Amino acid sequence: MQPLTTEKLREKAAAFAFIESKYDEPSLYGVTDGKAVGTYLEHKFRSYLVENFQFQTGNSASGIDFPSLEIDMKVTSIKQPQSSCPFKSARQKIFGLGYSLLIFAYEKFDDHAARTGRLDIKHTIYVEKERTADFQMTRGIREILERDGNKDDLIAFFMDRNLPVEEIEAGSIAEAILQDKPLQGYLTISNALQWRLQYTRVINEAGAVEGIYRVA
Repeated sequence: MQPLTTEKLREKAAAFAFIESKYDEPSLYGVTDGKAVGTYLEHKFRSYLVENFQFQTGNSASGIDFPSLEIDMKVTSIKQPQSSCPFKSARQKIFGLGYSLLIFAYEKFDDHAARTGRLDIKHTIYVEKERTADFQMTRGIREILERDGNKDDLIAFFMDRNLPVEEIEAGSIAEAILQDKPLQGYLTISNALQWRLQYTRVINEAGAVEGIYRVA
């Protein structure tokens, strides 16, 4: 059995999205809980992969679905394409989450006569980890640097943006930014006990921006 690679994962995600979008599932009938739908699709995709590939599965320690590939899978309704992820550091909002994302955005339909549910997967998007920072945060930082901003300017910007960080760490992040300008991110990341990730922009930009790909 061959090892799973990023290229194969993307290839199989496209095939899976096509198959799943035509499949009527009785257990999904009447289900409105997005978390339950997400769990169903995640388990089904992993089972689909296990038939042909060897790969390390995620656990609570790694926090992501495909740790050996540094990829996490996200399933979200197209009506409000967003999900949560663990908060590890305020730096994630600036330098990225530290792993790539494979996003399935679905629209759910119920067939009341047959009492089945169907997930029409509208978008399958792959976002490289280098593009998983917050859009507005990275844009603001890059603009400050282009205007010859310094450490104090960056710290003031963090405070204005309510970046969840203590003063000493804010200074450390500012110094890191001056050494290595962050790439433009494309997620919208809201502050909370867990990050709230919103995907509308990556869905719209897929294929037009390096590092964001429309898989299907």
